Amino acid sequence: MADVNDWNAKVIAQFRANEGKVGGNFEGAPVLLLTTTGRTSGRSYTNPMMYLRAGGDLVVFASKSGADTDPDWYLNLVKNPNVTVEVGSEVFQATAAAVTGPERDALYAEQASRYPGFAEYEAKTTRVIPVVRLTRD
Repeated sequence: MADVNDWNAKVIAQFRANEGKVGGNFEGAPVLLLTTTGRTSGRSYTNPMMYLRAGGDLVVFASKSGADTDPDWYLNLVKNPNVTVEVGSEVFQATAAAVTGPERDALYAEQASRYPGFAEYEAKTTRVIPVVRLTRD
Protein backbone atom coordinates (compact mmCIF):
# COMPACT_ATOMS: atom_id res chain seq x y z
CA MET A 1 0.00 0.00 0.00
CA ALA A 2 2.86 2.39 0.75
CA ASP A 3 4.10 2.08 -2.84
CA VAL A 4 0.74 3.22 -4.24
CA ASN A 5 0.57 6.06 -1.70
CA ASP A 6 4.12 7.16 -2.56
CA TRP A 7 3.31 7.06 -6.27
CA ASN A 8 0.08 9.03 -5.73
CA ALA A 9 1.93 11.61 -3.61
CA LYS A 10 4.46 12.19 -6.41
CA VAL A 11 1.74 12.55 -9.05
CA ILE A 12 -0.26 14.92 -6.81
CA ALA A 13 2.80 17.09 -6.16
CA GLN A 14 3.64 17.22 -9.87
CA PHE A 15 0.00 18.02 -10.74
CA ARG A 16 -0.16 20.92 -8.28
CA ALA A 17 3.25 22.28 -9.27
CA ASN A 18 2.39 22.27 -13.00
CA GLU A 19 -1.25 23.40 -13.14
CA GLY A 20 -2.53 19.89 -13.73
CA LYS A 21 0.13 18.64 -16.12
CA VAL A 22 1.85 15.40 -15.19
CA GLY A 23 4.25 12.98 -16.84
CA GLY A 24 4.82 9.26 -16.56
CA ASN A 25 1.79 7.03 -17.10
CA PHE A 26 -0.48 10.08 -17.25
CA GLU A 27 1.58 12.06 -19.81
CA GLY A 28 -0.81 13.95 -22.10
CA ALA A 29 -3.93 12.41 -20.53
CA PRO A 30 -6.75 14.39 -18.88
CA VAL A 31 -6.04 14.04 -15.15
CA LEU A 32 -7.86 15.42 -12.13
CA LEU A 33 -7.38 15.11 -8.41
CA LEU A 34 -10.37 13.80 -6.48
CA THR A 35 -10.55 14.32 -2.72
CA THR A 36 -12.99 12.16 -0.81
CA THR A 37 -13.76 11.77 2.88
CA GLY A 38 -12.80 8.42 4.41
CA ARG A 39 -15.88 6.36 5.13
CA THR A 40 -14.57 5.20 8.51
CA SER A 41 -11.73 7.59 9.35
CA GLY A 42 -13.37 10.86 8.29
CA ARG A 43 -9.97 11.93 6.90
CA SER A 44 -9.48 13.51 3.48
CA TYR A 45 -7.92 11.35 0.76
CA THR A 46 -6.75 12.66 -2.61
CA ASN A 47 -6.29 10.46 -5.66
CA PRO A 48 -5.13 11.32 -9.18
CA MET A 49 -7.22 9.81 -11.96
CA MET A 50 -8.09 10.18 -15.60
CA TYR A 51 -11.43 11.69 -16.51
CA LEU A 52 -13.79 12.22 -19.40
CA ARG A 53 -15.83 15.36 -20.01
CA ALA A 54 -19.54 14.64 -20.40
CA GLY A 55 -21.51 17.81 -21.03
CA GLY A 56 -20.72 20.19 -18.17
CA ASP A 57 -19.69 17.35 -15.86
CA LEU A 58 -16.57 15.27 -15.40
CA VAL A 59 -16.72 11.48 -15.30
CA VAL A 60 -14.24 9.19 -13.55
CA PHE A 61 -13.86 5.43 -13.59
CA ALA A 62 -13.32 3.22 -10.53
CA SER A 63 -11.15 0.79 -12.48
CA LYS A 64 -8.43 0.07 -9.88
CA SER A 65 -6.42 -1.26 -12.85
CA GLY A 66 -8.89 -4.13 -13.26
CA ALA A 67 -8.73 -5.42 -9.66
CA ASP A 68 -11.67 -7.47 -8.42
CA THR A 69 -12.51 -4.94 -5.68
CA ASP A 70 -13.63 -1.33 -5.92
CA PRO A 71 -11.04 1.31 -5.02
CA ASP A 72 -11.26 2.94 -1.59
CA TRP A 73 -11.99 6.36 -3.10
CA TYR A 74 -15.12 4.95 -4.72
CA LEU A 75 -16.31 3.33 -1.48
CA ASN A 76 -15.69 6.66 0.26
CA LEU A 77 -17.83 8.68 -2.14
CA VAL A 78 -20.64 6.14 -1.99
CA LYS A 79 -20.88 6.94 1.73
CA ASN A 80 -20.25 10.69 1.29
CA PRO A 81 -20.78 12.03 -2.25
CA ASN A 82 -19.46 15.50 -1.41
CA VAL A 83 -16.02 15.71 -3.02
CA THR A 84 -13.37 18.23 -4.01
CA VAL A 85 -12.11 18.24 -7.59
CA GLU A 86 -8.92 19.80 -8.93
CA VAL A 87 -8.59 20.26 -12.69
CA GLY A 88 -5.65 22.28 -13.95
CA SER A 89 -5.31 25.14 -11.47
CA GLU A 90 -9.04 25.15 -10.62
CA VAL A 91 -10.43 23.69 -7.39
CA PHE A 92 -14.16 23.20 -6.81
CA GLN A 93 -16.70 21.27 -4.77
CA ALA A 94 -18.79 18.65 -6.54
CA THR A 95 -21.34 15.94 -5.90
CA ALA A 96 -20.46 12.43 -7.05
CA ALA A 97 -23.11 10.05 -8.38
CA ALA A 98 -22.76 6.59 -9.89
CA VAL A 99 -23.90 6.28 -13.49
CA THR A 100 -25.67 3.03 -14.35
CA GLY A 101 -27.23 1.15 -17.24
CA PRO A 102 -26.79 2.15 -20.88
CA GLU A 103 -25.40 5.58 -19.98
CA ARG A 104 -22.67 3.94 -17.86
CA ASP A 105 -21.87 1.51 -20.66
CA ALA A 106 -21.63 4.30 -23.26
CA LEU A 107 -19.36 6.45 -21.09
CA TYR A 108 -17.09 3.52 -20.27
CA ALA A 109 -16.93 2.51 -23.95
CA GLU A 110 -15.97 6.08 -24.89
CA GLN A 111 -13.15 6.12 -22.32
CA ALA A 112 -11.94 2.68 -23.44
CA SER A 113 -11.90 3.81 -27.08
CA ARG A 114 -9.75 6.83 -26.18
CA TYR A 115 -7.52 4.97 -23.72
CA PRO A 116 -7.32 1.20 -24.44
CA GLY A 117 -5.99 0.48 -20.94
CA PHE A 118 -9.58 0.87 -19.72
CA ALA A 119 -10.70 -1.97 -22.01
CA GLU A 120 -7.90 -4.09 -20.52
CA TYR A 121 -9.04 -3.26 -16.98
CA GLU A 122 -12.58 -4.33 -17.84
CA ALA A 123 -11.33 -7.59 -19.34
CA LYS A 124 -9.31 -8.40 -16.18
CA THR A 125 -12.23 -8.33 -13.75
CA THR A 126 -15.67 -9.83 -13.37
CA ARG A 127 -17.04 -6.76 -11.55
CA VAL A 128 -18.78 -3.96 -13.39
CA ILE A 129 -16.36 -1.04 -13.07
CA PRO A 130 -18.25 1.89 -11.54
CA VAL A 131 -18.56 5.09 -13.55
CA VAL A 132 -19.02 8.28 -11.51
CA ARG A 133 -20.33 11.65 -12.63
CA LEU A 134 -18.89 14.65 -10.80
CA THR A 135 -21.31 17.58 -10.90
CA ARG A 136 -20.06 20.97 -9.76
CA ASP A 137 -21.98 22.29 -6.76
